[in-house]
Amino acid sequence: MSDELSARCMWMRGGTSKGGYFLKQDLPADTAERDAFLLRVMGSPDPRQIDGMGGADPLTSKVAVVSESEREGIDVDYLFLQVFVDQAIVTDAQNCGNILAGIGPFAIERGLVDATGDETRVAIFMENTGQVAVATVQTPGGKVTYTGQAAIDGVPGTHAPIPLEFRDTAGSSCGALLPTGNAVDVVNGVPVTLIDNGMPCVVMKASDLGATGYEDRDSLDADTELKRRIEAIRLAVGERMNLGDVREKSVPKMMLVAPPRNGGAITVRSFIPHRAHATIGVLGAVSVATACLIEGSPATEVAQIPQGTRKTVSVEHPTGEMSCVLETDDDGAAISAALLRTARKLMDGTVFA
Repeated sequence: MSDELSARCMWMRGGTSKGGYFLKQDLPADTAERDAFLLRVMGSPDPRQIDGMGGADPLTSKVAVVSESEREGIDVDYLFLQVFVDQAIVTDAQNCGNILAGIGPFAIERGLVDATGDETRVAIFMENTGQVAVATVQTPGGKVTYTGQAAIDGVPGTHAPIPLEFRDTAGSSCGALLPTGNAVDVVNGVPVTLIDNGMPCVVMKASDLGATGYEDRDSLDADTELKRRIEAIRLAVGERMNLGDVREKSVPKMMLVAPPRNGGAITVRSFIPHRAHATIGVLGAVSVATACLIEGSPATEVAQIPQGTRKTVSVEHPTGEMSCVLETDDDGAAISAALLRTARKLMDGTVFA
């Protein structure tokens, strides 16, 4: 590959993640060439990603590929790519709701969507899962602003709010909300809920794996025996979740849950999947919050869920909480979810590989 290969790129923080945002037309059309380019851009494979833009963490080694949509009622198409840090892998096996937070602003900044006043709604087709999200972007005077008073845990300071609305996310990757049809499956002696409401997740009680669920990220990453047990469960459920062999995939995410400690609904320690998450992914939080509503699941055993058909389920994580607003039907099943995110433009220019 030529050292002169380059592409126009905007580097953005989306939610609690960070990565490169590209127009599809600015990347190589061939998938193998595109992936090789992105590996060079991020500096992978290398634990430090010293020769690239990646931040030596899965949360900062992400890519959004955006294009104008030809779908009725949709503004832009969004493909999420996870660039592995220490392996030469680029995968589209999952979605990312944090990087999603930057798609609306990026689309307006690149001229794919016209601002419609002080707020602009951007309908986004998520190619990874075939689902739709609607982002509301602050556009005073017809221009994107990243300045505001919205705060999210895991990100310093305040920024302009970007509410994200999700509908019809159940079974987005696995074909069904509960791919095995069961509220509980027992895997390697551990009761788990295999669930996909926007992100394939395995939800299990931390206490069933000998953890408390309140450990910090470094302690979890240092517990090799715990991680071995978690990975054994993950490999065992890939086929059951209709994900096939997940050995080299970034899904399912592994969720250890415990009773809330800070006024929320549930506490979570997330593995993504081999490293402990500093927070929790947006769609992972949606899947965990949904698991809290499934009678008999490990999540319901430890959760404190509010009443009513519109519930704010606060998911506590290592650096704060993420509130999921779930609307339920008369049977108590989740039919929509909304979350508050923020984003910020960090750099706009040319990136080289």
